[in-house]
Amino acid sequence: MTISSFKNKTQLKKGVRLLGAGILLSSLSLYTSCKDAEAEENSVSVSKIKDAKNFAQYVDPMIGTAKMGHTYPGATVPFGSVQLSPDTDTIPYAVDGHYNPDVYKYCAGYQYEDKTIVGFSHTHFSGTGHSDLGDFLIMPTIGDLKLNPGTATNPESGYRSRFSHDKENAEAGYYSVMLDDYNIKAEMTATSRVGMHQYSFPEGEDAHVVFDLMHGIYNYDDKNVWTFVRVENDTLVTGYRQTNGWARTRRVYFAMSFSKPIKDYGRARYDRQPYGGFWGKFDQSKNFPEIAGEKIRMYFNFDLEPQEKLKVKMAISPVSSEGAVTNMKEETPHWDFEQVKADAKANWNRELNKVQLSSEDEDELTNFYTAMYHAFLGPTEYMDTDGKYMGLDMNVHEADGFTNYTSFSLWDTYRALHPLFNVLQPERNADMAESMMAHYDQSVHTMLPVWSHYANENWCMIGYHSASVLADAIVKGNADFDQEHALEAMVNTARTRYYDGLGYYMDMGYVPEDKNGSSVSKTLEYAYDDWAIAQAAKKLGKTEIYEEFIKRADSYRNVYDAKTGFMRPKLSDGTFKKDFDELNTHGQGFIEGNSWNYSLYVPHAPAEMIEMMGGKDQFSQHLDSLFTMELPDKYFENTEDISREGIIGNYVHGNEPSHHVAYLYNWTNTPWKSQDKIRMILDMKYQTGSDGLSGNDDFGQMSAWYIFSSLGFYPVAPGSVDYALGSPAVKDASINLENGNTFRIIAKNQSKENVYVEKVELNGEELTKPFISHDAVMNGGELKFYMTNKPNTDLFIN
Repeated sequence: MTISSFKNKTQLKKGVRLLGAGILLSSLSLYTSCKDAEAEENSVSVSKIKDAKNFAQYVDPMIGTAKMGHTYPGATVPFGSVQLSPDTDTIPYAVDGHYNPDVYKYCAGYQYEDKTIVGFSHTHFSGTGHSDLGDFLIMPTIGDLKLNPGTATNPESGYRSRFSHDKENAEAGYYSVMLDDYNIKAEMTATSRVGMHQYSFPEGEDAHVVFDLMHGIYNYDDKNVWTFVRVENDTLVTGYRQTNGWARTRRVYFAMSFSKPIKDYGRARYDRQPYGGFWGKFDQSKNFPEIAGEKIRMYFNFDLEPQEKLKVKMAISPVSSEGAVTNMKEETPHWDFEQVKADAKANWNRELNKVQLSSEDEDELTNFYTAMYHAFLGPTEYMDTDGKYMGLDMNVHEADGFTNYTSFSLWDTYRALHPLFNVLQPERNADMAESMMAHYDQSVHTMLPVWSHYANENWCMIGYHSASVLADAIVKGNADFDQEHALEAMVNTARTRYYDGLGYYMDMGYVPEDKNGSSVSKTLEYAYDDWAIAQAAKKLGKTEIYEEFIKRADSYRNVYDAKTGFMRPKLSDGTFKKDFDELNTHGQGFIEGNSWNYSLYVPHAPAEMIEMMGGKDQFSQHLDSLFTMELPDKYFENTEDISREGIIGNYVHGNEPSHHVAYLYNWTNTPWKSQDKIRMILDMKYQTGSDGLSGNDDFGQMSAWYIFSSLGFYPVAPGSVDYALGSPAVKDASINLENGNTFRIIAKNQSKENVYVEKVELNGEELTKPFISHDAVMNGGELKFYMTNKPNTDLFIN
């Protein structure tokens, strides 16, 4: 088929092409002015940072791509909407109608030990323990056209390709790999809303691009609800797909543009509808410009000159294909792959320079800046360049004065990631708070998000930890949003009786296990969230609300069994559940943790908890046992969320409920005991290499713990203005704050052996307590630790 006949088939119109060219020229002009403004803005922000360095060189996106880390290695920018990354298999979510445990490895679409790549999709979660996304997979091929992905054991049966890690490269904002079966080099980079591909095909071969609209992560046969595609002209394809998965009503729009005219194209459809209207009068399998169905794969063929590269731009939108086209024109109106790559790297360096670490240890630099990289992957921007986004009510809204974000993994990220943002990303965190309140305003339940993504609440995990995020921002003075409205949202969320046993909790002071599972975990987390609400109410002068929720915050006492010394599930008749095993993670009233770990979850009242559990000395010995006892494999062999790699004794670092535990020694007579524990966790559970993470990174929570702990302080109870001190792993680090101040951390005599703190000085004044305030950090200054190889047993003892 000639290109002229192809144009006729696709009904190209000269006027439309000229109009598109005019729009492109105007967008180029707009792009130039926008880039100039952006460059000026960036120069201002960079000028605030002395001696900005290329810390992006230390980022290794491969860390966490093996085993339980669940990170992806592909190209993205900080908090970007697009995560363009390879997917290495097509493991289904269910087999014969039952959950397939093997799918758990593929929460991010990629597993390091795999030998084949299926293709490159544009949306991914980082480090989660459940999944979705994997939209719009593209795979370049040559030779016989294949539209089935094939299998890992028989790659030739489909379009996938073998690859090897020695011909794979992952950097901040860039990914490349050689597809060995096709001898095609695949490269990719990204802006916030556009993924850009560059494929180097072998000479003299017909080039195919497979476009798989059936592919997805945590996929199953009927996950695709509907797909619609339009071939607009010989370089532009638009459309959308709607899926029903973790998010049950998720629609993503796209615009895909090629740097070369399409030679010809076609589709295969794998669903059978009982009624198809009168579309049967057309041959829709080849060169038909309008495609719709549940299960569709397409291909596009190209004629390329020797040494010529084919480039592809894929823009996404939450609103419309028109929005996707505009996003593409705004963010990538050119075809300069190297410029997009350079801009992505510059974006990362601007964020990474917010903490400048001085070190001669390349592994330390790699771990630290990869942790920052992972911490800044999400939540992700969720709106078009004009501010429009799809709301929870499935209507189009416009973000007024803020950037709208999505993917709130709040059960994980309220603990350290959002508190980290209050230090390093206060403007973004305030926008995230606004995004949560927009969710609340659009919610028919009048509730804040629990775990939300792509205009959907998926209700994953427990608690209502948006309250923690909002309260932490309010009490720390990072609340450039309507605080009264935020408090209203917190209160109404916490009074939603039909949510997950909350009515029982409100009436009885605890969640009864015989009425609602994971009851102890829920009681403890509700109590903490209630305390956070009380802190916000106190800051805003709302006495009645404060009194209501500070009373509810004491509910942790109602599930403590003084006879055993553990938190224990209680029944609706007021008795404790029999046949209790404090080591078991199943059927004991807890979720993703056992009683040994969860019994220590009273972050808002550690002193009261310690007194309740026998006093400071007894509690210190109890913590010692947690870190030294042996947890037999049988207690976690049937759980996806806890593995041997994430455990020290019975302390589970590979999951979140214990992340504050090492710092609890600060409330005892042995605060020095926290110091070697923290350094042990840093050394053992965070390493370089693909298997360097000891558990799911959980959208940056594991990484945020590492960043805080490496710097020597940690937010045990978000909603408090205080941080607990630990044992810094850095020698010298400067935090470059958005307000223009610099907070420097120095650890004198730092070494792997000197894990104990002899004394601490804040701005030259010796500290007598193991805490510093948020204001002390944000006002700038110097925190100096004097390190030694022996514990100072008198430090912080009054």
